[in-house]
Amino acid sequence: MNDSLKTLIVVAFLLVIVWNLGSALYYLMVDRGESKRTVNALTRRIALSIGLILLVVLGIWTGVIQPHGVGR
Repeated sequence: MNDSLKTLIVVAFLLVIVWNLGSALYYLMVDRGESKRTVNALTRRIALSIGLILLVVLGIWTGVIQPHGVGR
């Protein structure tokens, strides 16, 4: 797999996670606790974060991603 494609996938995950966090903040301010849109947005954010962590762990385990130390 191409290095730029791996980077693009991780950055896309992070952007969607930040988007869901922002939408949760927006729903929190607009709805004033009258709907579950805030909880749903935060649940999606947590699910995406766990998915990203599992994707990175799977990539390291299969050898697609090569971990490296800082300063090597």
